[in-house]
Amino acid sequence: MSASRAKAPKLFVLDTNVILHDAGCIRNFADNDVAIPIAVLEELDKFKKGNEDIHFQAREFLRRLDELTGDLISDAGASLGEGLGKIRVVLGSEFDQRLADSFFEDTIDHRILNTVLQIAEGTKNRRVVFLSKDTNLRMKAKSLGIPSQDYTHDKIESLNKLYRGKRTVEGVTESVIGLFYEGMGVVPAREVGIVERPMPNENFILRNGSRSALASYRASDEAYVRIRKHTAYGISPRNAEQSFALEALTNDEIKLVTLAGTAGTGKTLLALAAALECRRNYRQILLARPIVSLSNRDLGYLPGDVDQKIEPYMQPLYDNLSVIRSELGDEDPAAENIQKMRETEKLLITPLAYIRGRTLQRIFFIVDEAQNLTPHEVKTIITRAGEGTKIVFTGDIHQIDHPYLDSRSNGISYLIHKMVGQRLYAHITLEKGERSELADIASALL
Repeated sequence: MSASRAKAPKLFVLDTNVILHDAGCIRNFADNDVAIPIAVLEELDKFKKGNEDIHFQAREFLRRLDELTGDLISDAGASLGEGLGKIRVVLGSEFDQRLADSFFEDTIDHRILNTVLQIAEGTKNRRVVFLSKDTNLRMKAKSLGIPSQDYTHDKIESLNKLYRGKRTVEGVTESVIGLFYEGMGVVPAREVGIVERPMPNENFILRNGSRSALASYRASDEAYVRIRKHTAYGISPRNAEQSFALEALTNDEIKLVTLAGTAGTGKTLLALAAALECRRNYRQILLARPIVSLSNRDLGYLPGDVDQKIEPYMQPLYDNLSVIRSELGDEDPAAENIQKMRETEKLLITPLAYIRGRTLQRIFFIVDEAQNLTPHEVKTIITRAGEGTKIVFTGDIHQIDHPYLDSRSNGISYLIHKMVGQRLYAHITLEKGERSELADIASALL
């Protein structure tokens, strides 16, 4: 690459999924220019109607593009703003022979690729980069000699640096361990003294030989508070991480909690048990999961009424409620109360798409499988929180069903990364599976 070409602003060509992921993406390319293939606008047209986040993103982007371009888009493009590049829409052309020979179907993706090829062939004075969140389409583009990248504006730098919410500290003196078992179990940070830069609500396993204490850092008092094992609606924690999680979930001062961990670590069960335990503090317990739809199809394509449509997706939540009832015993009034709460909609299970537009006042809101949410969807949910609302996100960042997200770009990883240090926030990564011995062996070996 020539020196002048290397220094020139780049030209980024956007795939549809980048726009559906982040409608404001066009302002994130500094002084580089942006090109939108006409096939992308054709595809966005299919996403204009609907209530899910992708539909909102499509409408928002088209509105912004219309405002930027005015009455006409010239070949030179329209300015994206002061200090930013320009944006233009590129019409399609006859299929490039290389593409026609390689791909036999006339699809939207191939039309987009054809336009990218057209742009690259006609742009020799600077670097053209195709941006797509579709891994397979990026591979197709690369095979045609087109530099291709993922859109990484809201992607965290490294999973190794992701906050885990827990630290183990060895070599704590016997006298400090003893302080946690005296009185109220609150020890000023200056007396512990060996923990470097504790975060608000960060959890610690403090050890001295065979003796240990579980503690959480309370930033408002600059003190560590001993975590005691307690039961929530019949569910008892089985390890230190679950004890930390249950403490955060039942602490009314903590308004946002994230629980990450693999299947079987108890994320959803603990969240449900805590919600039921704290039910008197809230007007309603709301349980939701994202439904990862294929293409532009949503629940309307499934047979039956609303309850029948969502039941297969919501079954894991019902299963966890059954576990809680089983632990309590069918004759226990608390178990019977679960059914009464469902009948009166004090306990409501619903798809996440039905939440948009609501203001959540005094709600204990659990969002399960949050790894299938985009960062924008997570922001949308949290900004619905009214007074007295607590929101809990649970998920496994390594088990993602969404075709355009990964362990570093999904909503729960982004949320953990951004919220570290906030006094209203607590996070814990659950590490030990508690489903069964068989499940643990399978997880380790298979």
